[in-house]
Formats: sequence, structure tokens, C-alpha cells
Amino acid sequence: MDYCNDFRYDLEVGFIGEKLLNDILSVKKIEVKRDSWIYKSGNIAIEFESRNKPSGIAISEAEYWAIIFSGGYKDEIIIIIKSDRLKEICRKFYKLGNIKSMGDNNTSKAVLIPIIEIFKH
Repeated sequence: MDYCNDFRYDLEVGFIGEKLLNDILSVKKIEVKRDSWIYKSGNIAIEFESRNKPSGIAISEAEYWAIIFSGGYKDEIIIIIKSDRLKEICRKFYKLGNIKSMGDNNTSKAVLIPIIEIFKH
């Protein structure tokens, strides 16, 4: 984007962003996950299987995912990402073997994605 020192232009760009966020929050389907381990592990855990059946990202019908960084982040960071992009990132780290058993009695499986990787894609 070219530099522009025009408040009206900046205001218009801001309105476009506000409309996009409003559309996501009020019209689109959003899957919301709260992750308290992000602070300790540096990874976002995205469930794909529970009790040997597809779950989480594998069956989600949401257009977007909102991931709330809880725990040490105190719910002060929220990432909203298109489901298709998140699935693409999950596939990459699944193929790399970044998988962890978790949940009640380790009956669920999740792909671990380093936080920084979300922003690289």
C-alpha cells in the first residue's frame, strides 16, 4: 500500500476494516476456542480427533476460528483466522508429526502449531 497522508483516506480504510470485523462477528459462523496452554507451550492446540472419531477442525462447519489466548495471557489476545487457512496450517504440522494426545484420559488428539506459524501463512 502506498503512503497516504490523508485523514479521509485513512478513515475510509478504517471503515472497511470495521465492516469486515462486524460481518465476521455478526454474520459468519465462528468456532471459538480458549487455550490456556499457549502461554506455557508457545503452541496453539487444534483438536482433530476425539475417542477415535473426527472432531474439532476435522468436522467444523465454521467459516472462521477465534482462538482466545487465556492462562498467562489473561484472555487479552484473540486471533481470528479463516477456517480454510487454519486447516492448511494444521495439515502442514500434522504431516510433520506435531500431534499431541490430550483431554480427558488423553482420548483426544490435537495438532500443535507454533504461534509464529499462524502469521507466516
